[in-house]
Amino acid sequence: MTDHRIDDFLGGRLRIAQPVRGYRAGADAVMLAAACPAQAGKTVLELGCGAGVASLCLGWRVQDLAITGLERHECYARLARENATFNRIAMQVVTGDLASLPAPLRGASFDHVIMNPPYFLAGKLAPDAGRADARTEATPLDLWIDTGLRRLKTGGWLTIIQRADRLDNVMGALAGRAGGITVLPIAARHGREAGRVILSARKGARAPFRLLAPFILHDAMHHQSNAQDMTLRARGVLRDGLPIHDRIAKVS
Repeated sequence: MTDHRIDDFLGGRLRIAQPVRGYRAGADAVMLAAACPAQAGKTVLELGCGAGVASLCLGWRVQDLAITGLERHECYARLARENATFNRIAMQVVTGDLASLPAPLRGASFDHVIMNPPYFLAGKLAPDAGRADARTEATPLDLWIDTGLRRLKTGGWLTIIQRADRLDNVMGALAGRAGGITVLPIAARHGREAGRVILSARKGARAPFRLLAPFILHDAMHHQSNAQDMTLRARGVLRDGLPIHDRIAKVS
């Protein structure tokens, strides 16, 4: 992978290089960042950071974070480092596989872990290895979650975005290990089923499960044109970098 293009995020507040033919992060990464309740001075680990979109959106919104990204493919890790430098956001990027953590991360612990694991169990693989890994599950989802929980401090927050039809897998992997679980369904339009969920959980907590009202992305009932029809809330998150963690995580 050598060719890349510059994509604008948060209404142009961030300019991030992503591969032309490989995996490119989009709205899901921005929403993941918006859902993380990190505060200044805290530590954050992103598993599978790709070109760094989620971490950099979070770093733009919250100053003075110690952000670390883990990325399996060096070409994407290099882009993440370059993107962090270009956007003047401090971010350390470690190249390695979450199934066999590199030495710098094995003994580390973090206040927050965020992740956007591959959505699909099987199917035709993309020709670009990074895109294939980002979209199709090679490392089991429960291993992603196990790795995230092991790297969290007690009381730390795990934030994950995933397909709605895989929520049961996520919940099963968290059983007995995290509490205060809150699920925010994400629906494209009013009256539509949720296609995504954002889940927040706290390591060692015992607070009850919460299922929130859906986050709606578009105002119109049906897609009628390419004109922007995002809800006011969605525009605030995706264009202006506003948080949604205030609806999800009760930070003490």
